[in-house]
Amino acid sequence: MSTEEDRRGDDPVVGEPKTTAAGAPGVAVAMRHAMRQMGARRTVATLRHVNQVDGFDCPGCAWPEPHDRSMAEFCENGVKAVAEEATRARVDRSFFAEHTIADLAERDDHWLGQQGRLTEPVVKRPGADRYEPIGWDEALDLVASELRALADPDEAVFYTSGRTSNEAAFVYQLFARAFGTNNLPDCSNMCHESSGAALNETLGIGKGTVTLDDITHTDLLIVVGQNPGTNHPRMLTALEEAKRNGARIVAVNPLPEAGLLRFDNPQKVRGLVGQGTDLADLFLQVRSNGDLALFSAINARLLERDAASGGTVLDHEFIAQHCDGFDEYAASLEKLSWDDVDEATGLDRSEIDAAVDLVVGADRIIVCWAMGLTQHRNSVATIREVVNFLLLRGNMGRPGAGACPVRGHSNVQGDRTMGIYEKPSEALLDALAAEFGFEPPRDHGVDTVDAIRAMADGRARTFFAVGGNFVSAAPDTDVVRAALERCRLTVNVSTKLNRSHTACGEISLILPCLGRTEADVRAAGPQRVTVEDSMGVVHASHGRLDPASEHLRSEVAILSELAERTVGERVTIDWPAMRDDYAVIRSHISRVIPGFDDMERRIAEPGGFVLPNPPRDERRFATATGSARFTVNPLEVLAIPADQLLLQTLRSHDQYNTTIYGLDDRYRGIKGGRRVVFVSPTDLGALGLADGDVVDLVSRYEGVERRAAGFRVVAYPIAARTCAAYFPEANPVVPLDSTAEVSNTPTSKSVVVSLERR
Repeated sequence: MSTEEDRRGDDPVVGEPKTTAAGAPGVAVAMRHAMRQMGARRTVATLRHVNQVDGFDCPGCAWPEPHDRSMAEFCENGVKAVAEEATRARVDRSFFAEHTIADLAERDDHWLGQQGRLTEPVVKRPGADRYEPIGWDEALDLVASELRALADPDEAVFYTSGRTSNEAAFVYQLFARAFGTNNLPDCSNMCHESSGAALNETLGIGKGTVTLDDITHTDLLIVVGQNPGTNHPRMLTALEEAKRNGARIVAVNPLPEAGLLRFDNPQKVRGLVGQGTDLADLFLQVRSNGDLALFSAINARLLERDAASGGTVLDHEFIAQHCDGFDEYAASLEKLSWDDVDEATGLDRSEIDAAVDLVVGADRIIVCWAMGLTQHRNSVATIREVVNFLLLRGNMGRPGAGACPVRGHSNVQGDRTMGIYEKPSEALLDALAAEFGFEPPRDHGVDTVDAIRAMADGRARTFFAVGGNFVSAAPDTDVVRAALERCRLTVNVSTKLNRSHTACGEISLILPCLGRTEADVRAAGPQRVTVEDSMGVVHASHGRLDPASEHLRSEVAILSELAERTVGERVTIDWPAMRDDYAVIRSHISRVIPGFDDMERRIAEPGGFVLPNPPRDERRFATATGSARFTVNPLEVLAIPADQLLLQTLRSHDQYNTTIYGLDDRYRGIKGGRRVVFVSPTDLGALGLADGDVVDLVSRYEGVERRAAGFRVVAYPIAARTCAAYFPEANPVVPLDSTAEVSNTPTSKSVVVSLERR
């Protein structure tokens, strides 16, 4: 299979990568973007409310707000996210009259997003070549009638992204389960599902175990498989504070990233005119997929040093009182092959020993990670090994220590807490039954990968998405597009145009909704929603701007009205009450979801409230054994043929998830284009390629060839035997069937590819 992407305007100019993040250039870029999208008055009116107690939560990342918030509690990419939503550009009925769906499918993701906010519902009817306006009542009746006509509720897939509020997520999962299915895949399936699987097994909770105060008061931070300078820029402020409190930082990544080298804090004089803050004390340029080997090696060294010191390196008291499986785990490390470690990591053993020196010298340690760890075949095993590392020295359940999976989208963690999950617990289903008086389905539903398979096989006929850009987010783009186009009905609840709107079922609707920045006024008056950040803090968000169109409805209103029309005669649930007053939803949440008791009062407190976290709060572990669990994770080195490289997909600094803000990645020296592939000079020589060559990325998995065409080769200081390219452009070569063990997450960081010169 092959995918030819539209390359108009994608002619990158390559310069030197940066070694410093943020600073005055970051401020300038952010303000240029804001002014272009919003204008001067709207920029001022909007940015003063971002991440403020009485304002709205940034629709970008899930990094938590500090206790003491500045007047400018946002970052460069946060400004871009807000400006994208608060843009003055509009997509109206004349736009859809002018553009066929085939025409839109030829446009790149950046062009689609830059057309502006959607203003009214539109429908593509059977046999039509474009969308046309449709009224809300007709649109919702159409969706409801199609859902009721399905032979089985499991023929419907209900997908969501992490932008959705807690209130909308709760209503959404309630609607799907009242309809009769647990088919509730979400974006977590493609990112931190591996983290949740590993942490639930070993610690008894699928979330991180640290707070923001822990980050700033630790002794050692290991940031692995994560690029905070682009993906979570406000994290840099926390890293700077930790450094100034005496912490050391180890950066583990195949690419040197500006955001882990030096931070010029634009809110400090030293960040604008001084030297800024050097961050990483040690940079370990590990090969992609080498993290399991690295942590296994560090843990083996810790055991050796403990034995040599007479038992003073490990926390034997913690291990004895709170853990199980240690003896079996320790025995497994005696069999570790150091030749395999060398091959998998690409590191010199002296570099590993330097990391061990820092570990032994630190009393409190935190490990932070993101997609660099979660999107491999062995991702769950890798994160279990990270937990082993933390348990060895008791770095769990005490200040300044613990596990920190850094979530991406602003409420992706909250969605899961609210029940957006294809494998719900019996406790959740029992609570829903008791609260609402119906029997929810008990069989597990499909996750993202299995949802694509179900649509491709004709087992799922309806795809309903709240937020997100499914086509661009998912792997194996051609397969995903074909799966959606085989559906009878596809529906997207969206704020802006995206590529998923061009992959239509026989009937396709776009239902435009309010954004996080916009005022939401219902029958009961102005409404607030809530979100949960990456560290388990739940707080309120109040939209402030006038809606982009009088025809927009909130996600809660859309879902409540659709639920009433679809299942209102089958289950006795007061959908209109939830639609008109979100406090009614929060009242239900407080009785259904653990930790949310007295929710309405607690979200009124400045900063909201912190959810219980037993491993962090009381060293209590709700695992199968009641203890924190050491696990054995055998090391298998991924074989890469001599004429191929291991590809990882990544973000440009000018994007957030699938939203493309612009065509520059100034931290990596790329300007005016995105179709680039980063390769080490050594590998270029071995492959007979040169900087500036244009190649196709080609993967061959289980006899199927996948191709992404026309990538400019960039000589870059990336780890040997690896390469990197931006998603979604590189997604066509990520095989749908190559997924992580246990979590079923696509292996977007472990794709063996050939670079074929055009």
